[in-house]
Amino acid sequence: MIHVTIWNEYERERSRPDVAKIYPEGIHGAIAAGIHQDGFAIRTATFDEPEHGLTQEVLQNTDVLIYWGHALHHKFRDDIVERICSRVHQGMGLIVLHSGHHSKLFRKLMGTSCDLLWREADEKERLWVVDPSHPIVEGIGPYIDLPEEEMYGEHFDIPVPDELIFVSWFAGGEVFRSGCTYRRGQGRIFYFRPGHESYPTYHHPDICRVIGNAVKWAAPVKRAPTYYGHHEPLEILAK
Repeated sequence: MIHVTIWNEYERERSRPDVAKIYPEGIHGAIAAGIHQDGFAIRTATFDEPEHGLTQEVLQNTDVLIYWGHALHHKFRDDIVERICSRVHQGMGLIVLHSGHHSKLFRKLMGTSCDLLWREADEKERLWVVDPSHPIVEGIGPYIDLPEEEMYGEHFDIPVPDELIFVSWFAGGEVFRSGCTYRRGQGRIFYFRPGHESYPTYHHPDICRVIGNAVKWAAPVKRAPTYYGHHEPLEILAK
């Protein structure tokens, strides 16, 4: 069983009727419904809950954290950023969606500004699969078409990805590295670009399939804890 926590600010759905119409159960609710399958135990958490819903107990019982944020990055508590980073280093998987690229959490883990170009003009996006052997794209064709999305364009100020899974092309001409994997400590991270709140992206079955596949990929390896620090020799040392 993979224990998944889906975190969402849950701000735009409550402040904007157009977003609420698309996501009446919140973005977190749509993702939970879209990735639901045997083997996943799913819970959700939102910004206004105590400790943003990401208490030490919640994170200790989370194998993979899915993170969607946009308007409240600057208000996210620094101590909870440190808490999440610690869990990633210990092996918890992390999936960062769309505007989560500019969160304190993602920027800390990347060590860069994570800045980019953007434009909201209802443009077609085509996400090309550039690593067809990767488990994150299991069941996905050569590309995913989204009729309307927010544009993100290069240069995307991130470290060179460990693996590049998707590259997006937009109707306005820009391209973007839209599916990137990283390892930090013992944890696996997947950044996945699509998902602006004013479009029904998280109702798209292929988008949900990618996220579900990423959960399986990012889930921690079950093994004995790794220890650090001073260590006695395993063998008798010659005097």
